[in-house]
Amino acid sequence: MKEIKCIIMDWAGTAVDYGCFAPLKAFMKVFSEEKGVEITLKQAREPMGMLKIDHIRAILSMPEVSEKFQAKYNRCWNEDDVNEMYQSFEKHLFASLEEYTTPIPHVIDTLNMLRNDYGIKIGSTTGYTGAMMDIVRTGAASKGYTVDNLVTPDDVPAGRPSPYMIFKNMIDLNIPSVLEAVKVGDTLSDIREGVNAGVWTVGVITGSNEMGLTEEEYSQCPKEELEKMKETVRQRMIAAGAHHVLDNITELPAYINKLNSELKNK
Repeated sequence: MKEIKCIIMDWAGTAVDYGCFAPLKAFMKVFSEEKGVEITLKQAREPMGMLKIDHIRAILSMPEVSEKFQAKYNRCWNEDDVNEMYQSFEKHLFASLEEYTTPIPHVIDTLNMLRNDYGIKIGSTTGYTGAMMDIVRTGAASKGYTVDNLVTPDDVPAGRPSPYMIFKNMIDLNIPSVLEAVKVGDTLSDIREGVNAGVWTVGVITGSNEMGLTEEEYSQCPKEELEKMKETVRQRMIAAGAHHVLDNITELPAYINKLNSELKNK
């Protein structure tokens, strides 16, 4: 009988780094401060979840950003610019990354319960490189968050939205069917990765890049405004292909129960 055997978690904005601020701040420094090409927070967050050098390409490819680059430098951007900006991004990210490894509330308790009560394995994928994840994984573990498997874009032919990191998790954890795996993430890149892999794909709103709020901002936001923001995020994730969207991670066990009930008939 099929049942959910594996949950494949994203890291920043899903498991750690509430609001996904570590990469955001590094991208803003590189574009707006160093390169002199002003970008908005929305533009910086839009490709979040991709391999970071691909993220830089995606921002530069946005028509408005591309026009600003052309106006400042009297030429189109090229791969030399991408590589230069990526080197600067890495410098800023590595300098601050350890500060952004705190687990998001309820993640540890929820996943430990799924491990202990359901026997579910916890895999993970990321837009960070292996070197970046050495810092994140160590920092998160020191605060109580661990996974059974980690795959980075360095380990596969391509990062998100390609499905390879999910497939490698399934191989590493001996998961025989895509129907027995659930991908959980906070970005549209996460959702597309899960959809492309053919696994159950779940978005999570609270703490997400898509919401883009700190814990303090979230707690102080007027209820009506907060609900509108959540609904906007929910619809974006559904439009990207999510099978289900969680308000927060504590709702995951109930969804696993629902999937297991459905899988009894398959």
